[in-house]
Amino acid sequence: GSMTDNDRLRRADRAIWGTIGLIGLAVIAATFVTPLRIEWRSFTAPVSCGAFIAAAAWFYRSVRNEPRLAAVLTSTAQIIAFAAVGAPLSYLAATAGFPLQDALFDSWDRAWLHLDWTPLMQMIAERPNLRLVLMLAYSSFAVQTVTTVFALGVAGHFARLSTFIVAFIATTLITIAVSAVLPAVGPWVFLDLHAEMANGFLPTSSTSWPVFLGLRDGTFHTINGMNSEGIITFPSLHAALGILFAAALWRVRGIKWAALVLNALMLVATPAYGSHYFVDVIAGVLLAALCWIAAARLFEADQAATDDVAATSRSSAGVAAANASIAQA
Repeated sequence: GSMTDNDRLRRADRAIWGTIGLIGLAVIAATFVTPLRIEWRSFTAPVSCGAFIAAAAWFYRSVRNEPRLAAVLTSTAQIIAFAAVGAPLSYLAATAGFPLQDALFDSWDRAWLHLDWTPLMQMIAERPNLRLVLMLAYSSFAVQTVTTVFALGVAGHFARLSTFIVAFIATTLITIAVSAVLPAVGPWVFLDLHAEMANGFLPTSSTSWPVFLGLRDGTFHTINGMNSEGIITFPSLHAALGILFAAALWRVRGIKWAALVLNALMLVATPAYGSHYFVDVIAGVLLAALCWIAAARLFEADQAATDDVAATSRSSAGVAAANASIAQA
């Protein structure tokens, strides 16, 4: 149409900043009607850091005309800002206090997938090398976010970078909305598992349990700008973003296969390290695929984007399924 790619990306930028602003206002408004209180000082670092990077992005776009650097900086600022408001929004969702759905998710795992969580956890716990690999994959979340933005910006894949940011934000917001209505504390707490049963193994997400339960019973009410806990069980945001990272990098030469393997490992690591039901992972993968396709339709008119997410989802599912069958063997 008459709208150039540049116009479309500018409009997307405005929409992204607008969305972040609205979420920020919603979180502030919520503190007037809920017991949640904002720890304002904790927002100094992300806000000042985000503002500095956004200013640098403006400079390289408008003054120096270096579009690749400007794109990397803009997207980095957007992710920092979104993380600062998105985590408080997930805390707000937890205070809604809908009944826990752990029994339902556990029954889906058993009935549909014929997977029992406890033996899988013990199998991982008994293999120190596997534990190390899965822990590194699970923890690669933040590094991958930065790497994906950098790789797409430097390679000049601007439409794809916008697709990634929009899909990232949409996936997170839908995940938060679902978690408000279908909250769960996760299999580790629900099945009453203990580190001594699992060779001393504890999920990385164990630090989030007291926060989640405290938000639900009203004993925890501090919103922090930094180091917020990931308190969402269903759908798994880790699994969802694993799909988005792999899909985003699928056209970047030299990285795509490494990204695919790393994110397939992240999917495998998610149940144990994130204390997630298997259906959480499936829901996260499906949600991410839908959000990627929808976002890609906005920025990339061709069929390629849909093919990419299909390819990466199939490949990731294949690798993850192979790992799961090894686990059951």
